[in-house]
Amino acid sequence: MHIHILGICGTFMGGIAALAREAGHTVTGCDAGVYPPMSTQLAALGIELIEGWDAAQLDLKPDLFVVGNAITRGNPLMEAILNQGLPYTSGPEWLRDHILADKWVLAVAGTHGKTTTTAMLAWILQDAGLAPGFLVGGVPENFGISARLPGKPAQDPASTSPFFVIEADEYDTAFFDKRSKFVHYRPRTAILNNLEFDHADIFADLPAIETQFHHLVRTVPGNGRLIVNGREASLDRVLTRGRWTEFERFGVEGGWSIGAHYTDGFDVLFKGEPQGRLQWDLLGEHNALNALAAIAAARHIGVAPATAVAALGRFKNVKRRMEIKGVVNDITVYDDFAHHPTAIATTLAGLRHKVGKARILAVLEPRSNTMKLGTMKDALPGALKDADLTFCYGAKLGWNPADALAPLGDKAQSFGDLDALVQAVAATARNGDQILVMSNGGFGGVHGKLLEALRKQ
Repeated sequence: MHIHILGICGTFMGGIAALAREAGHTVTGCDAGVYPPMSTQLAALGIELIEGWDAAQLDLKPDLFVVGNAITRGNPLMEAILNQGLPYTSGPEWLRDHILADKWVLAVAGTHGKTTTTAMLAWILQDAGLAPGFLVGGVPENFGISARLPGKPAQDPASTSPFFVIEADEYDTAFFDKRSKFVHYRPRTAILNNLEFDHADIFADLPAIETQFHHLVRTVPGNGRLIVNGREASLDRVLTRGRWTEFERFGVEGGWSIGAHYTDGFDVLFKGEPQGRLQWDLLGEHNALNALAAIAAARHIGVAPATAVAALGRFKNVKRRMEIKGVVNDITVYDDFAHHPTAIATTLAGLRHKVGKARILAVLEPRSNTMKLGTMKDALPGALKDADLTFCYGAKLGWNPADALAPLGDKAQSFGDLDALVQAVAATARNGDQILVMSNGGFGGVHGKLLEALRKQ
């Protein structure tokens, strides 16, 4: 089958492209404004990428068009597909029908931490010899790719692994299907990592998102298992609306919990009983909670907690999650995907715990649809409290970041010009500083520009 993917450079659609190519399909795709890591992954796979939405792409004559949720009515290629009555489907539907249909699906849902927790869970299963398939909304460094089909388990190399680990996004499926992506996946094991308001462009309020999570819960079979963050009142409300599956909580006593802390990790407890000591380099309590969820989910398919704990000691995180991009004159530049105020706050708190009193310079691009709308702009000053200085890039926003960050006083500056921001950060930075860049996009290649500017100082 030849499939042509519209919006192929999104992390999810790029993962579908990789899976389809590995499954033997001919894969082409198109997108606009592409950037790494997905663009480089597609190139490495030899997948033809067409820039833009020219209707002439119909001349490729694919068997099926797979449409990403970034595609809207009015897109020239989509309009041509509709006008000619050509076959099309959404990414989640294609995935369900062609990849997940006969698999034990382990799905990771939540407002925050989906990508990291999915990568953790996939790595635990891999380290245990189970050779899972996976689709992660990023590139886990343990694998170097964002998606792959199930492989041959070490215990039975003549068979194919039944397990598939997937990041389960609550964002809508496509312009023609406004349900959340995750309702298509039909997991047997489901992690509900956390839940708060986000995606203000498609959800009116938190109860609207809770309804979608309830729809996910309704798809989990009676012999499945829910792994639920016990600290989230929103998830309690989701379960109260109806549950047909056993569940375990994490983050609270009586379930999976964090025991004694150490400089390099913590003890993992289940119902108060020690399960192992996790020694690793990841920062922040949010990552400890992610680990608990992954360990609990792995246990559901038979991976002993001690085995999972040992595997996470070898976990290398995901690209763009506190990824060090370079060090110049003892100044470290990090890249992180944080864009929601809660994620910004937890990322900064983790870095503060690591570096102590060293200065942290936060470089922020409020780029997500929710942030562009200004829905959460008032939460930014509080989210940035652990930064010594903040530099905000405010181009193409519908609100004034200088006004929103005014409570921070002279600790915050706003810029409409990226080069001006880079020069200001470089001029301010001094030996020992930690520069934390946060954006869910390419940010104009700001990391490389900062490193170059620092070298010239």
